[in-house]
Amino acid sequence: MSSLVFFSLTFFLCSCFTLSSGASNPNSIYESFLQCLPAQSPRPDPSFSALVYSSVANSSAYTTVLQEYIKNRRLNTTATPKPDIIITPTQESHVQAAVLCARKLGVQIKIRSGGHDYEGLSYLSSEKNFIVLDMFNFRNVDVNIATETAVVQVGAQLGELYYRIWEKSKVHGFPAGVCPTVGVGGHLSGGGYGTMLRKYGLSVDNVLDAKIVDVNGQILDRKSMGEDLFWAIRGGGGASFGVIISYTVKLVPVPAVNTVFRITKTVAENATDLVYKWQTIVSAMNNNLFIRITLQPTTVNHQNTLGATFSAHFLGDSTTLVAEMNKILPELGLKKEDCTEVSWIQSVLYMANFDINTTPIDILLNRHSDNVPFLKRKSDYVQTPISKSGLTSIFNKMVELGGVILVFNSYGGRMNEVPADAIPFPHRAGNLFKIQYQITWNDAGPEAAKNYINQSRVMYAFMADYVSKNPRSTFLNYRDLDIGVMTGTGMNGYRSGRVYGEKYFMGNFDRLVKIKTAVDPDNFFRNEQSIPVLP
Repeated sequence: MSSLVFFSLTFFLCSCFTLSSGASNPNSIYESFLQCLPAQSPRPDPSFSALVYSSVANSSAYTTVLQEYIKNRRLNTTATPKPDIIITPTQESHVQAAVLCARKLGVQIKIRSGGHDYEGLSYLSSEKNFIVLDMFNFRNVDVNIATETAVVQVGAQLGELYYRIWEKSKVHGFPAGVCPTVGVGGHLSGGGYGTMLRKYGLSVDNVLDAKIVDVNGQILDRKSMGEDLFWAIRGGGGASFGVIISYTVKLVPVPAVNTVFRITKTVAENATDLVYKWQTIVSAMNNNLFIRITLQPTTVNHQNTLGATFSAHFLGDSTTLVAEMNKILPELGLKKEDCTEVSWIQSVLYMANFDINTTPIDILLNRHSDNVPFLKRKSDYVQTPISKSGLTSIFNKMVELGGVILVFNSYGGRMNEVPADAIPFPHRAGNLFKIQYQITWNDAGPEAAKNYINQSRVMYAFMADYVSKNPRSTFLNYRDLDIGVMTGTGMNGYRSGRVYGEKYFMGNFDRLVKIKTAVDPDNFFRNEQSIPVLP
């Protein structure tokens, strides 16, 4: 669904408060919050006026703050809905006051940590009036090597978390994503993963505690929130339940020597056979090994074809890796000279496509090191190997379309050992790999967007026979509004929420709904794909 089509949908109003006609004016909302915030703050604080941005009162600063963490140009146009105000808290009491005032004034609140939501749900809305609570000031990372833990605030980015761990220890790491500018809040609350998932599982499999502001403005930790809510915010999407302040995570051991490689084969170089074989061995691979395959249309000798790039991260030395690869996938022909031995922190740079020979480690502290293109993403899970003829059909379709990239992420290992209901993320044993559909472009304008988004939808439809079914499951952190949005309230809201909810959470959806209904019965914390309440 394009952003234009999506935002033409009838918006839903589920709050227990109602906006007055005067309060719906952006300037009136700005003034109302400036009056409300100090009154609702647990302690006197004269700084609120410096934390609130409005398109009317301070438009230049407002625009700068809004666009600072928009990571998809498709969602940054003149037609894109804008929040009435942006609140940028620096203290927990500011978050408490913002929640209480938004409830009192009947305004929807969106919560942004890093801005990487693929559909922009942390800073866009289909509702007429909404505000953004931008958590970028909450980026402290406190690493304790003695306890092998870290307390990381939600506005920190993954690169900052990795760097702060590396500062303290060269033999500890954390299993999270490869993009260093992704915000910790969305990544962990949605069930993030990285190249160590086969060894240590998901990021949220390694979360020990959390701090959250609930709908009543209370600050809760694991003990005071209870195990149900703690379960829900580890993969169920934190924005449905409250404002997460921080997570306490368990650090994991990493070897001093890691090995990476990247090898590309075309169809003429037996890419079809290699991808097929990879599917058959992926579950049985050494748990220290992660192999991602990127399928991309390419041109060789003026002929359109497809390339398959095998990118790997191994927790060990190159000699061990080459021996392992020659045992499980000798057809790839991996040699020691194809491999590079690196530290764990260098493997992070490598998998993020930085040149490890020229890029300083402190690039991970650069909160704006990524390019911001137009993009659309989708996802699928594969549970049985796709036949060689099926792969040939897929490759041909990709070449025909020209713009779609498919990324196969290997599962198995620890992912097969964690029960499907341990956290809301259900995609465990039985899944060989996850597919991410990528389409990225730099051409501005609605016609370009229509063309590229349509390519992703055509490819997604073409893949139906090869992926999971009943439901066709998908990954929450690869947000995709095409699979459904919440419409209406009551039974309509619940039924529409079930459509996408079962695809994201499968058998865990009902428990999430019960928890949501218990902790936020008026559905104050909501978005276009949030957990619905029981009618």
